[in-house]
Amino acid sequence: MVDRLVYLAHPKKTVMMPSAPIPRLEIDPVSRKAAVSKFALQEAIARPVLALCPGAEFGASKRWPEKYYAEVALAKQKEGWSVWIFGSKNDKPVAACIQEKTNHQCIDLTGRTNLAEAIDLLSLATSVISNDSGLMHVAAALQKPMVAVYGSTDPGYTPPLGEGSKVVRLSLPCSPCFKRECPLKHHHCMEELHPPLVLDALKTVGG
Repeated sequence: MVDRLVYLAHPKKTVMMPSAPIPRLEIDPVSRKAAVSKFALQEAIARPVLALCPGAEFGASKRWPEKYYAEVALAKQKEGWSVWIFGSKNDKPVAACIQEKTNHQCIDLTGRTNLAEAIDLLSLATSVISNDSGLMHVAAALQKPMVAVYGSTDPGYTPPLGEGSKVVRLSLPCSPCFKRECPLKHHHCMEELHPPLVLDALKTVGG
């Protein structure tokens, strides 16, 4: 998608086009420190941080199941990691489900941060696991080691552009469908993508 949009800035008959630069976000240390203080995360950042981005405004078809996010969270917590959940207020039910399955041991930031604060705090993550979402692209622009989980959409079209990102998907015949809800009612592209696959991928990016 980035290449297509960049192409629009060139003359109509352009055949070759220079590659678009990889987006990069720079963090203001002062505003990041303020965000850490606001959400009382001083002790949490003393440990490795796994950021979870389990939401997707587009629809349920893009969401990896909450139970799987919880399973990954439990595995990393056993290793001594702090797990933070990011998202908008619309993602609070998803975060609540993860919290219930992890005995409320995650730090739930959904609906509590503005975008600038979310960016500042994501920059503190050791690793990130995300659906194909806006926060996935933010984490990629922060150059965070990340596993991006794809099901109904196409990483060839809207991939994470961070150098440390790894895409995990099953490439089923019905995927990608680009639908907000699974048209076949089974959501196999996500339901059959089990946590060990994501945890293995996380190890390859340094998580």
